[in-house]
Amino acid sequence: MANKGSGGLILLVVVASLIGFGYLKSQQGSSAEPPAPPGSETGGGTGRYVALGDSYTSSPKTGAQAGGPPGCARSDNNYPHLIAAELRPAGFADVSCSGATTANMTSAQQTKNGTNPPQLDAVNASTTLVTIGIGGNDVGFISLARECATLNPNTSPCRDRMTAGGHDQLAERIQATASKVAAVLDRIHTKAPKAKVIVVGYPTALPDGNGCWPFVPLGAGDVAYLRESEEKLNDMLAEQAKAHKAGFADTATPSKGHDMCTKSDTKWVEDLVPTSPAEALHPNAKGQRAMADAVLPLIR
Repeated sequence: MANKGSGGLILLVVVASLIGFGYLKSQQGSSAEPPAPPGSETGGGTGRYVALGDSYTSSPKTGAQAGGPPGCARSDNNYPHLIAAELRPAGFADVSCSGATTANMTSAQQTKNGTNPPQLDAVNASTTLVTIGIGGNDVGFISLARECATLNPNTSPCRDRMTAGGHDQLAERIQATASKVAAVLDRIHTKAPKAKVIVVGYPTALPDGNGCWPFVPLGAGDVAYLRESEEKLNDMLAEQAKAHKAGFADTATPSKGHDMCTKSDTKWVEDLVPTSPAEALHPNAKGQRAMADAVLPLIR
């Protein structure tokens, strides 16, 4: 175990020396007064909008803290808040939380700083719109992407490990998550029978081709494997949305060409060392704006 830890430390040092630490201090968010807590009146419109999801929804570090607990790292500049600013519903509750899984839709989530109640507690009979971005943590994409980092661009440690023995573990996890997403969608319809429900897909994180080692220190084989696996995840989410009376917001198509390998002024998803305020391997403010733009046409 010590050797493994040392290897990880060496890898981080090498990667840091190759790409530099351009981590902006502004990532910590502004010191502005946080917005009103979730569920407050937001405008002169009608209806009640509830946003559910994981960190691709809560969007850590892209804005000021919005509501609690702090451990959810929920930004006031995430796509739910951008959508709410345009719709101006009478009621709005963003209960998304970093690290959330489908299980946290119906059970409380313990974060490093506070407990987030079951997200579906925010959905009730008066709810008219629900967006949900979930499933990535059930599959384990973010943690796996960090584990795949390599000093040799010609290797593919994650693909080799995850497909050993002829079984694609990521594909199996995606398949196993489908029924969980289905159950959540059914539960939303039960709690809010009049609500329009929209499943929000995951934006394109990796480019076609071999990637951009060392800036994103993944071997060519792992770039392809993770990219194709994300496509399978989005396909599954779209299928479950269609089968369970929900819309599907495709964020992958518009985000192609804005992946973590593109230039800092072009990318919508940050790499291991963000160059704009955002969590590593997550959408930045431009990415959140694009996700909102993918959802809005399904509402209007």
